[in-house]
Amino acid sequence: MIEKTLYLEGIDPVDFFGINNVRFDKIRHNFPKLKISARGDEIKVNGDEPEILLFQYKIEALISHINTYKDISLEEIDDLMSMNSIKKDIIEKNDILLYGDNGKPIKAQTVNQKGLVKECVKNDLLLAIGPAGTGKTYTAIALAVRALKMKEVKRIILTRPAVESGERLGFLPGDYKEKLDPYLQPLYDALNDMIPLKKLKALIEEGIIQIAPLAYMRGRTLDNAFVILDEGQNATGNQLKMFLTRIGRNAKFIVTGDVTQIDLPRKKDSGLLIAESILKDIDGISIVRFDDRDILRHKLVKYIVDAYKKHGDKEN
Repeated sequence: MIEKTLYLEGIDPVDFFGINNVRFDKIRHNFPKLKISARGDEIKVNGDEPEILLFQYKIEALISHINTYKDISLEEIDDLMSMNSIKKDIIEKNDILLYGDNGKPIKAQTVNQKGLVKECVKNDLLLAIGPAGTGKTYTAIALAVRALKMKEVKRIILTRPAVESGERLGFLPGDYKEKLDPYLQPLYDALNDMIPLKKLKALIEEGIIQIAPLAYMRGRTLDNAFVILDEGQNATGNQLKMFLTRIGRNAKFIVTGDVTQIDLPRKKDSGLLIAESILKDIDGISIVRFDDRDILRHKLVKYIVDAYKKHGDKEN
């Protein structure tokens, strides 16, 4: 038996519990094996871990539904609570990470995505290396959002090295932020899938979620944070060393990258190649390698990746 405290984030407790706690009573009725109590924006729950895990994810689904549709009926609560597919996913596979902005479950879908989730539980620093379209960054951001929702960390920091793929930032219109925002857009896109837009804007304004180029990490110590460096193959050896040594207390770091898409003038300068070689035997650091079996984009992406790989092998 364990005890866990859940927090109602981004929602008024009155909207969630209902007048005279009518919705909360309905929720408790669906979990007779758990001892559940609530006060303010906290829900305390006692029971067996698998049942608590199931309860946690269904509470997140309820919050997402209310945020999306502004209301939920008692019948809809019953329908959601009796979704056997969710129970199967959580108890048998335990691969649902959170519920997205539209209430859709966001889960690790491939072997290596699930491997990244598993390794993240055991290690504080992970390198996720593999080709485009394998879900490295998306899965990493989902893990970060889940950690923030569970109050395991106090903030999320997402960063990228400001290396252009065949373009020059200086020739783009606008100030520095306006030049960089489109470059950082893939990170915003992933967050938009997982957090309601209004809530996301508030979290960014409050500094709870920070998105910035890698150069902005210099001199910082990142405590109580989930930090993701995307496109890590475009960080130089010194830049990646600087980034990795920012890790503070109660922090998780994930570096994602594709070593076949290095945009540095000299490919051998990629810090990700160096880190992959010298960090592989250190306890607390895990390297998860993705491959074309993990590609979930259009089926042509897999063939494109394969074709370029064969072409590169020939040239080498």
